[in-house]
Amino acid sequence: MTSPILNQIGAVFIPVSDIERSKNWYCSLLGLPLDGEVLFGHLYVVPMQGTGLVLDSKIFTAESVLKIPAFHLNTEDIDAAYDFVKKSGAEIITDIENDHWFNFKDPDGNVLMICRC
Repeated sequence: MTSPILNQIGAVFIPVSDIERSKNWYCSLLGLPLDGEVLFGHLYVVPMQGTGLVLDSKIFTAESVLKIPAFHLNTEDIDAAYDFVKKSGAEIITDIENDHWFNFKDPDGNVLMICRC
């Protein structure tokens, strides 16, 4: 039997409490322009290469905050990425592990990962 479901991830949703603040934070983190439009008052689709990233303030609750990374953001220079995130004021929750990855939190406490690929 052939499945009609593709083996692709379309987008990852991140619960955020303040859509404008989160839009600005994620765009700054990724070096993207801040001029994108918030949809329906609660959604922002971060312009990504590959799998989409959707910030959604409608799904935010204290319980919905990501306690572990649901994905990782790529970097070619893990040390520069670590320094950049640290200088941004984000809470870093691990050191660079195995010269390969580290975890930190967004303004709502969602745990994110950056990984050298």
